[in-house]
Amino acid sequence: MRVAKLADTLDQLTVEGELYEQLDDHKVRCYACGHRCVIFDGQRGICKVRFNRGGKLFVPHDYTTGLQSDPVEKKPFFHVLPGADALTFGMLGCDFHCSYCQNWLSSQALRDEAAGVAPQVVSDEAVVNTARRLGSRLVVSSYNEPLITAEWAASIFELAKEVGLTTGFVSNGNATPEVLGYLRPLTDCYKVDLKSMRQENYRRLGGQLKHVLWTIEELYKRGYWVEIVTLVVPGFNDSDQELWDAARFIAGVSGDIPWHVTAFHKDYRMHDPDNTPVDTLLRAAEIGVEAGLNFIYAGNIPGQVGRWENTYCPKCQQLLIARAGYWIDAYHLTPDGRCPNCQAAIPGIWWPSEAERHQGASVFDHRIAGIF
Repeated sequence: MRVAKLADTLDQLTVEGELYEQLDDHKVRCYACGHRCVIFDGQRGICKVRFNRGGKLFVPHDYTTGLQSDPVEKKPFFHVLPGADALTFGMLGCDFHCSYCQNWLSSQALRDEAAGVAPQVVSDEAVVNTARRLGSRLVVSSYNEPLITAEWAASIFELAKEVGLTTGFVSNGNATPEVLGYLRPLTDCYKVDLKSMRQENYRRLGGQLKHVLWTIEELYKRGYWVEIVTLVVPGFNDSDQELWDAARFIAGVSGDIPWHVTAFHKDYRMHDPDNTPVDTLLRAAEIGVEAGLNFIYAGNIPGQVGRWENTYCPKCQQLLIARAGYWIDAYHLTPDGRCPNCQAAIPGIWWPSEAERHQGASVFDHRIAGIF
């Protein structure tokens, strides 16, 4: 009953979508995610928030359920304006149903009676103005799956780009050529969760491995700045073979793509595995090095993973960025993104000047935007 009431509310906060085509008999085909749902009149897609009404696809717009200014390292992006704040917004719904989702109150809102967060009506101008007021240098779509709300993100990002802000997606990577082409002119960086290298695991989560691998390759080809996260879950994806498969795949796309291996903790419906041991993350990081990756980071347990929180020059091993959790303890890159010791170019989106870095650095106080 609660889900039905929430769905009625959300259906009022929609506009006609752009990522779809009309088919015979008032059916539509949605292009927002890799499911490419064919939706009959009066029905919803797998995500539950994109629906067909009268032969037109209606999509979420003009609301958010989360709007918070966080350090960009929390996304995590480690090669994008280190120390900056990212105003992060989210909506409701997802095209996956991961049993360990840490944002399940948002993502599973129309599937689970226990989930659901009240939507707050807001304009795209208000979101961008909030970012500027708080000094956030990025605007990022996250919390639920942003692909299924791509039109709303694009509306915000268009305004954000006009005032010089950097934009990004935090996504499961279940994309299509249409949505990546639609987003590319407005989106700078894209984090993908590579959840497993086994199709049987992706089937349990509601997706397909091949779609995610294609997305990573395509993001890199299209010029997005890409970072990959693998939440390492004991008994699910932590075998040496699977970690090797993930590292080799990423290195095959580019050895310069940062790979974050992060620690699982019990959440939502997955309470059987133990929390990820530090040794598992250290093993994954070493595998990444052997596979040819230049930038590997171990996360979610700050202060316990040694050098794997920091950025080093892959050519001379000079310390470039020292981190402690979300804090930037030291920053040694030149303004043109080079190692000061050997002048090797370090891939990423870096501060154009030391003055701008100091002006735009995060104050690390997890400020809530509070615009409603």
